[in-house]
Amino acid sequence: MIDLSKETLKLDYPCNWIYKLVCHHDKDIKQIMTDVLESREHTVKESKVSSKGKYKSYSLELLVHNEDDRKELYRLLGEHEHIKMIV
Repeated sequence: MIDLSKETLKLDYPCNWIYKLVCHHDKDIKQIMTDVLESREHTVKESKVSSKGKYKSYSLELLVHNEDDRKELYRLLGEHEHIKMIV
């Protein structure tokens, strides 16, 4: 079996990257994106709604410039109070 935790992701930067976000259903995804990304160009598409309707998932796609940029965006998204998780 391959231990993926020891593998390094090799990407050609800059590249488009997709983050899958799970947010509380009643929160405005546009406002969340403004909070985190400010005016950075991106697209957001709603994916699914949880079976009880408490959460919505979204696909966020944007250009990442390098590995540090990609990881910093992950950190900023994960710290937002209305984002439940990033998958």
